[in-house]
Amino acid sequence: MDPEELEDEELEQIRRYEDFTTIDWIQDSIHERKRRLRNARKSYKPRRGPRGDALLSRLWVQLRKAMDAGQSWFVLSIVGVCIGLNAAIISIVSEWLSDIKMGYCSDGWWLNQQFCCWEIEGEEVDGCDSWHTWSHVTLARWMIFVMFAATFSFISSHLVRSFAKYAAGSGISEIKCILAGFVMQGYLGFSTFLIKSLTLPLVIASGLSVGKEGPSVHVACAIGSLVAGLFDNIRRSQSKMREIITAASAAGVAVAFGSPIGGVLFSIEEMSHTFSIKTMWRSVFCALVATFTLSAMNPFRTGKLVLFQVTYDRDWHFFEIIFFVILGIFGGLYGAFVIKFNLQVAAFRRKHLANHGVAEAVTLATLTALIGYFNRFLRIDMTSSMAILFKECEGGGNVFNLCQTPAQWRISNSLLLATIIRIGLVVITYGCKVPAGIFVPSMAIGATFGRMVGIMVKAMYRTYPQSGIFKFCAPDVPCITPGTYAFLGAAAALSGVMRITVTVVVIMFELTGALTYILPTMIVLLVTKAVGDFLGTNGIADEMIRFNGFPFLEKEDHVYNVTGESSFTCEFQAHPNCSWAVSAVMRKDLNTLSETGMQSLLSSTNYKGFPIVSSDGALTLVGYIDRSEMRYVLEKARKNRGRLANTPCLFNARHSDHDDIDLAPEVHEDDEDEEYFAPTTAGEGIQFWPWVNKVGFPSCPTPMTVSPDLPLEIVMQFFKRMGPRTILVEDHGVLSGLVTVKDVLKFIATEKPDHRPSWDERGGLDGLLEEVWVWASNILSRTVQWSRRVYRR
Repeated sequence: MDPEELEDEELEQIRRYEDFTTIDWIQDSIHERKRRLRNARKSYKPRRGPRGDALLSRLWVQLRKAMDAGQSWFVLSIVGVCIGLNAAIISIVSEWLSDIKMGYCSDGWWLNQQFCCWEIEGEEVDGCDSWHTWSHVTLARWMIFVMFAATFSFISSHLVRSFAKYAAGSGISEIKCILAGFVMQGYLGFSTFLIKSLTLPLVIASGLSVGKEGPSVHVACAIGSLVAGLFDNIRRSQSKMREIITAASAAGVAVAFGSPIGGVLFSIEEMSHTFSIKTMWRSVFCALVATFTLSAMNPFRTGKLVLFQVTYDRDWHFFEIIFFVILGIFGGLYGAFVIKFNLQVAAFRRKHLANHGVAEAVTLATLTALIGYFNRFLRIDMTSSMAILFKECEGGGNVFNLCQTPAQWRISNSLLLATIIRIGLVVITYGCKVPAGIFVPSMAIGATFGRMVGIMVKAMYRTYPQSGIFKFCAPDVPCITPGTYAFLGAAAALSGVMRITVTVVVIMFELTGALTYILPTMIVLLVTKAVGDFLGTNGIADEMIRFNGFPFLEKEDHVYNVTGESSFTCEFQAHPNCSWAVSAVMRKDLNTLSETGMQSLLSSTNYKGFPIVSSDGALTLVGYIDRSEMRYVLEKARKNRGRLANTPCLFNARHSDHDDIDLAPEVHEDDEDEEYFAPTTAGEGIQFWPWVNKVGFPSCPTPMTVSPDLPLEIVMQFFKRMGPRTILVEDHGVLSGLVTVKDVLKFIATEKPDHRPSWDERGGLDGLLEEVWVWASNILSRTVQWSRRVYRR
């Protein structure tokens, strides 16, 4: 093996155990460039045949280039196929487990209710002779239903606790941090993938108010990481791994919603920290392969990629915009309510229920089954519920008497009750120690509320068909389609809790295929976004990142209002236009290395790198060395010479021509001692200088340095766009401190520069209601006083 390839492999082995750290994307780019140049040089080495011609060599070079260029696409193809197969299997098993709670098929125990009664059209198949309920007694059916729910939740939570703790939760928050450079060993490992794939159908069948769409993204990213890890060129490059995982996240959303373009937009809008055109095309390709595989599997045998796909062939009316705005307001309020109280539940869970994950999951599943069995919209699976609520009445959608006029108020009450109960269950369930997403529960809540609004609007039309707003309806065509209100309500609730807009519009368009409803969807989502912005809420994924303390900077340039109009420090200023400089954030008490020696810092500290300063006491910045590279050199030196006590460590070059270093030097075993040792005045010393990022030499990777007076938002841009792990702060060549992403986030969380009080800090819902009450009381008092004066006259 080439010496530098062996060096890369051993360094990778050392870095592999550095968990909960951040990736230095600049260093990764430098290493990737070295590997690319080394491979190019090896490819173009002359390889002449016995007759002296170089034809075979040229052919080999072209073949090698073609293989390197097509490797990523080959990997993406495998990843897409695996994601599609996994999604199809999970859908089939989830449907069977959900139906087994209610009964069984006499023609074959492996058939779910839909396949058992295939000849019966529509959703209600209670009259099928082949499908048998567990009992004809209501109480017995209820008890069996609850028993199955508790059993499924117990098995899933026990597997997660015993074999893969990272399989719990949604996974979107953590994957966002991983794509930004946060290292979480095992989060995308095989055990996490296997346990999450096995337990996800059990969790869905247990009836817990969680979805499979968020966990599907986690499973897809795990598949991408596992497949890409089989190829050395991708495994050694963090940037290539990030591309594969980003594409896999797009494929995960694509198979979850049957929306390949929506999946790509989701990876752009929500997942990826930096997104290039090359990554976009890879995401499109992977999403298309995964969607094609799922379509070929045809898990529902209906041609649909997801169960709640629907088609609308009826137009909407302009007066319905009033009711669309109501749906948008509901989506914004729902998102703010769920995010606020779910974080409080998460804090309670962390404090009191951290060691009782299995008991919590079983209790929640039992409670959900006990309450939900007696409401038809809570008893069935959420995807089946949405499939029913989205349908038009004229297209076989009269399920549960949804379209019967005599039952409209009873159905409305049932939908309202289902909405309220489901909201409460989502608040207390999301985040428990099982695979749990929030996409489908939110859409189910919005669908029940939207269908209720649609039924009420239709009832108004039937009561007052000649009123002003309904006079534009054609007499021979149904004026109101309640299913579209359920569809728009689902979009509003999803956008309200995730705080995404364009992605939801495209997903909903691909679910319906109706161009006519793009404008209503956009109106609803813009109102939802406006309400969320007014209430000052972020998406639940971002809030969970902040709750867990992950080092993640938002995409927005001025999300913390850290604006700089001048370069002076704000520590002693109270001016509103004051700009916080990096000197207010940086660490000043540093562990440094002199250029001719080193203390035993590796054993006494856990820092990931060390600045190198001059040995004359002036603290002149010389360079920076990574901890993993220091460990690598020390281990090599210890293997060659044994004990290294009192051995000098050299961080400066012994020759003046060190800026002309060959990127792939020929190192022989006889010269290995010479590579790591060099003569000094005090004997022989270990030379670290080939691994030092030096200041002042163009051919060496220079550590990123900034001035102490640089505004903080510029440093934040460096972290977000270039991705260094550490930025050194120097003042005229003298080391002043260093700053990391964690330092910036800690400063913003504690100091909150230019911070505008959030909705919660202004009193939250209670404060808002109090302000409305005071305002209404003042208006009423003024009106009464004005009426009295008029009466006296």
